[in-house]
Amino acid sequence: MAANSESSVQYSPVREAGRIFNHLCDQAERLSLPAEVAERRDAVSFTSIHDQIYYPIPFKETETLAALKGVEGAVAGAIADLRYGPSTQARNVKVSLERATAFGCQAYMAKVDGLSKLDPEVKKKLKDTDLLAAQSNGYRRMSANLYKTKNKDEYFHIHGSLEATTTLNMIGLEGQRPDLTDYEEIIKVIESHVQKYSAAELEEMNKERRQAGVTAFKYEDFIKTPHGKLNVQEPAWKVTRLSGDLPPTPFPASRSGSKRILEGVKVLELCRIIAGPTVARILSEYGADVLKITSPKLSDVPFFQVDGNMGKHAADLDLKSEDGRRQFEELLADADVLVDGYRPGALEKLGYGPDALAALAEKRGKGIVVVNENCFGYEGEWAGRPGWQQIADCVSGIAWAQGEFMGHSAPMVPPFPISDYGTGCMGAIAALTGLYHRAKQGGSYHGKASLMHYDLLLFAVGKYSDAIQEQMRAAQPPEFFKLRHCDSVDRISSTVLKIMQARFPHLYAAPEQAGAEALTEIWYSKAYGGDIEIVRSITEIDGVENSFIRASRPNGTDRASWKDFEQQEEDFRKV
Repeated sequence: MAANSESSVQYSPVREAGRIFNHLCDQAERLSLPAEVAERRDAVSFTSIHDQIYYPIPFKETETLAALKGVEGAVAGAIADLRYGPSTQARNVKVSLERATAFGCQAYMAKVDGLSKLDPEVKKKLKDTDLLAAQSNGYRRMSANLYKTKNKDEYFHIHGSLEATTTLNMIGLEGQRPDLTDYEEIIKVIESHVQKYSAAELEEMNKERRQAGVTAFKYEDFIKTPHGKLNVQEPAWKVTRLSGDLPPTPFPASRSGSKRILEGVKVLELCRIIAGPTVARILSEYGADVLKITSPKLSDVPFFQVDGNMGKHAADLDLKSEDGRRQFEELLADADVLVDGYRPGALEKLGYGPDALAALAEKRGKGIVVVNENCFGYEGEWAGRPGWQQIADCVSGIAWAQGEFMGHSAPMVPPFPISDYGTGCMGAIAALTGLYHRAKQGGSYHGKASLMHYDLLLFAVGKYSDAIQEQMRAAQPPEFFKLRHCDSVDRISSTVLKIMQARFPHLYAAPEQAGAEALTEIWYSKAYGGDIEIVRSITEIDGVENSFIRASRPNGTDRASWKDFEQQEEDFRKV
């Protein structure tokens, strides 16, 4: 283990996770956290088998994720005291750094009948929700990637989202190119078209077409922009009280006698891909009835549902149809939480924004908690822009820092969608916080989390020292440094995954071999017609159960009904 150049004390990820946790506790008032979180911070502890750095990334990803999970566990403990009565002593919360690492890349640890996201054969076991082939077609997939512009040392991340054609047409390419199947040739063709423009020109073209692309900034340049200058002062996430004067809403009576703190709490999820679904996935771990609503007309990434839909029911509704709206409003009438991960303003246009839901809560006499997850945050000129994890990593400076760490004079999107999972955890903390305040003080609450603010938190807690980064680089094989700015997210992640599997086999041991230390668990899923392997719950809390009660299923498997949660599940945990 390398010594920290700033101190004679050996660097310890466990100790650093505790420092970051305390940093967040010191901001408890800004983050609207229950008072108990800061008061009982000593009850939260961090553990690790090896106390080593796992990700080849210059930022303290594992430590920050662990710290966030510590905050999550502390809020869950405060809810347990509200629901079951105060514990005779502070509820201990334990967070494993190995589990936190698995949390940050859990889509790449998930499997269906032993097949992972990177196995081409897995597609046969998935429901095809990639309606426009923006994922399955290699050429269209690379419409979401980082490329050089016509200016020296300038890079732009175009992003065709789940549609691809608009972005490809924007740079002068056809939406479909069946003749282009070779990976290197695809990169060459697309980058040559991006290089016809400057970043400023691409920004204007993107804005006209409402696409999710962005210039890759260095952090020091981003925080000089009006948006960066404003948002670097903002808290990592927010929870505010919505209008209305409602009495406290107690937690529902337990149906099963379990210690699942959210048992009976009804959550409507309107999200796709990773960050938003992770918010609701965490709530399902604590026992909430999570109903994911997707439109049958909108694409979604098929494999992300294997992990992201754990613990949920998943139904299709078209909110632009009269019947779909009727059914949705019947569900809303009883909902406790709504999680919105769609393009900023989309639900407001349909009449389901936070203010409208607060008014609904006033009419029914029961508060509601609304959680929004977005890319660029909620203040500033770019707040309404669409975006995804790679977009946040490029705009905030994370990508440039990753490239420099790898010895490149170009930005690099980091491996794995870690920002997605960190943002999902912040959104879940916001939801839990809102439910706590609703039960204790009354009212309705609005939680806000963004990919960009997770990235800004990474900068705020600091990168590894130069000496530690040098030690990290020395441990990487040559193939790590051969990765380029224009390599796809899957190429980058699969390369790093193989490196981590070789260096840290204990992270990837099969559940039946790893026993109590297993980071994953295997379930039989009726909907998938076989076994799925997913990452286990991360946090252990005295007197609180946080484990799944059902396996995942593809979008659209279930009816749009709360009553169906009362039926016996046919899924079961195997290992």
